[in-house]
Amino acid sequence: METIRSRDNQSRYAPTSRRSAQGSSAPRFETHLAPARTTAEPGSGPHPHAERRWWQSPRFCKLLIVIADAITLLIALSIAMVLARFSGRTSSVRNAEVTRQIALLAVPVWLFALTQVRAYQSRFIAARAQEFRRLALASIAGAASLLVISDIWRRIAMERDFVLFAFLIGLGLLTIEREIVRQVFGQLRRRGFRSRQTAIVGDNSEGAELRRMFDNAPELGCRFAGYITVDGASNDSRYGDILCQLDDAVDTLTRRKITNVMIAASAVNVAQTSSLIRKLLKAGITVELSPTLPDIAVGRLSIRPLGRFPVVYLQPLHQSGWRSWAKRVFDFALSAIGLVVLALPLSAVCLAIKIDSKGPVFFRQTRVGRNGRLFDVIKFRTMIPDAHKVRDTLIAQNEADGPLFKIKDDPRVTRLGRILRKSSIDEFPQLWNVLCGAMSLVGPRPALPEEAALWSDDLRDRLRVQPGITGMWQVSGRSGTTFEEYSRLDLSYVDNWSLATDLSILGRTLPSVLFQRGAS
Repeated sequence: METIRSRDNQSRYAPTSRRSAQGSSAPRFETHLAPARTTAEPGSGPHPHAERRWWQSPRFCKLLIVIADAITLLIALSIAMVLARFSGRTSSVRNAEVTRQIALLAVPVWLFALTQVRAYQSRFIAARAQEFRRLALASIAGAASLLVISDIWRRIAMERDFVLFAFLIGLGLLTIEREIVRQVFGQLRRRGFRSRQTAIVGDNSEGAELRRMFDNAPELGCRFAGYITVDGASNDSRYGDILCQLDDAVDTLTRRKITNVMIAASAVNVAQTSSLIRKLLKAGITVELSPTLPDIAVGRLSIRPLGRFPVVYLQPLHQSGWRSWAKRVFDFALSAIGLVVLALPLSAVCLAIKIDSKGPVFFRQTRVGRNGRLFDVIKFRTMIPDAHKVRDTLIAQNEADGPLFKIKDDPRVTRLGRILRKSSIDEFPQLWNVLCGAMSLVGPRPALPEEAALWSDDLRDRLRVQPGITGMWQVSGRSGTTFEEYSRLDLSYVDNWSLATDLSILGRTLPSVLFQRGAS
């Protein structure tokens, strides 16, 4: 059935009661089902993958990535050879020609290892942490192949320095190269290239969240094509986005050449899901299933069979023990190093603040820490003295929602203060809070007591961890983040935090600060 264009047809899509939409634009855990390798039956219309240009095909894009990986590995192995030659132990590296031949033979083995760990399948490397783990596994195999090839082919003992350098440099350069590839494809997808038209089965709240995610994150590669309604029912607010009914899904998708379907699991019952998946796969359409688990880290989920049902197991999160001690050691070490390295620049900032306006250099304010403990957060002063006394007169100009208070052009901010805020330099004194143990480098935003008093019971769970200088809110819009989104990001971090997550957020914070994304 084609898109409904007339209000006269609305009667066949009578609205039904739905859950209220709780916004979420974060990537979700999804079960992916590859289409069966069969052709469409005669008379069912053109195959959805027909008329695709060769340079737009997934195979060509993967070939480009393979070539980029091969060039990266050749560069890495060349650098490793040079470093090994100057390492002081050159028993096998002295013969540069033999080492070069072994390295060249190791490149295809390394690429084969990348294939085996599924590093060329986008659905397995959607998250950076996932991709890094797969690159690390392949790099271990690639470095080990140097030892095996040298032993079998030349019967020589490969220098360990060369193997170690090959592993470290190979993994490092592959990680950088893959991040560049990720950014390039993200930009291309934002412009519509390599984006799959995706229909959503179910126009309930979960379907609306999926659609919002597609619209807000085009780099995911999914372009919203329309809703497929279940049981002929439709939400009035999404009337114009309806593609067809469930019974007409295969014919409509095939006719419109829509190649991907996302099923909102909460909208479809078991019998409908099984039948629909079977028909879609037979027609060569890719199927993905959203199991209603937003904001849960994919690494905590695994699928196991339980009778007839594939069951998603959610791994419990342990926030105590060695993990908390490792996080504290990590915070202490980096904050101490940061204070020492930045001592002179921060001293210059202190002098500039004194020259720019009257008042103290530092601004202290009571915030709510872990388990509700109060502490004084330290920042460089960016406002006029006694700015808090003027706040009540500016309530009407508040641009933030919820209990947050934010004004884009706050009249209380000094001239130098605007520069410090834009560059986030005003946050650097919080390294002292981290060193003293009141804060962490990464964590939820430290809240004011009056803000915390308005929190819901669910939002109070964010007090299970220490507040941080940066966090998910910092790399996901910063001051432009709504209170609902800010709350969701904080709780997502609390539920999923790990040292790998902290490293990822710290890595993403630097470009957010340098390019001043959402700073105010």
